[in-house]
Amino acid sequence: MALTPASIRRALARPSVRAIARRYLVSNGFDGTLTGVGIAVGAVLSGIPDGALVVRIGLSAAVGLCTSAVWSVWEIERAETRAEIHRLEAAMLVDLDDTRIEHEQHAGRLVHAIASGLGPLVGVLVPMAPFLLVGESLAMVEAGVASVALGVCVLGVFGAYMGSISGQRWYVAAARMGLAGLVVAGINVLLPA
Repeated sequence: MALTPASIRRALARPSVRAIARRYLVSNGFDGTLTGVGIAVGAVLSGIPDGALVVRIGLSAAVGLCTSAVWSVWEIERAETRAEIHRLEAAMLVDLDDTRIEHEQHAGRLVHAIASGLGPLVGVLVPMAPFLLVGESLAMVEAGVASVALGVCVLGVFGAYMGSISGQRWYVAAARMGLAGLVVAGINVLLPA
């Protein structure tokens, strides 16, 4: 089944494909960001002295979360789109193999999987960035605080985006999402050593 730029453009033109891709991006980005915040706070509290080590741990988490996000969404959407094709074939009494409909379903599945994987990638890597500056211009604790602040900002951007497309006050939605980062950081600080 060949994917073409035209089939991907047609998939992106469908509001349902964009809506599902947004959900996967934000949901998995939320998970990735909270994971990044947890790694940052845990690294500082554990006494890890090396920022590069924290970044490597973050990269490992990002690989796992991205793989999970892409793979699971690919398989979920594969099952859902195959079921939809079978319903259409039964209703139309025709085989839809290698048709434009099947190609567009495949393109939509690809868009969903990519969006799903981008979310945790951004969510983990952005909060890890301050740890690259440890030893040059930041101490570990400063990098941890900056990491949490960046994580809260990423969550706020996700919230503002979702608030703006749903007609809510974007700043209220941003604050609600950003609060989750502070809650995760706070819980990690309060955990027994």
